[in-house]
Amino acid sequence: MAENQDLAPIQVAGLRVVLEPRLQVASLRYFDRQGAFASLVHNITGMTLPDSLCALRSAEDRTWEAIILAWRSPTETLMISAAPTLIETLQGAAATLPDGCIVDQRGGALVFRAGGEAVADLIARLGGHGACPAIGESLRTRLADVAVLAVKVQPEETLLIVERSYGPHLMTAIRVSAADLAIPLFR
Repeated sequence: MAENQDLAPIQVAGLRVVLEPRLQVASLRYFDRQGAFASLVHNITGMTLPDSLCALRSAEDRTWEAIILAWRSPTETLMISAAPTLIETLQGAAATLPDGCIVDQRGGALVFRAGGEAVADLIARLGGHGACPAIGESLRTRLADVAVLAVKVQPEETLLIVERSYGPHLMTAIRVSAADLAIPLFR
């Protein structure tokens, strides 16, 4: 795939936003947070499905292979990781379970990593006050009029998960907002 210039990293004073192509996304959909599917997810990842509006990171592992589970709705959690075979492992193990499934989103979702002291201001500008998650939160919001899942599992960064087709629009809006905030853009 040719590199899309609209997805090029944004580096400004107090703000860095970069596409993380190694991070893979899968939707874990289930009927019961305590059922067989939830047990399977726990057995394979070592993690429980998150409570409402919560996001969890596996252990203290800060490598690319760390797993993030981010609440999306009462019956859906997004799993974000760079572990190369995790999605296939879960799909195979869950194939016969009646209470849940894994939907591979690698072709349809992009993950952006936003860091710096201006992230909260940027998100407030694009989505309104209350759109920026606190540590351990996963918030469904609209940034630049696009549905985004904002996830924060460590102090220095916020992950923004968006449908692939809206990635260029979101990054363009971030560039414009950074300029509006009187932050000079460095490319």
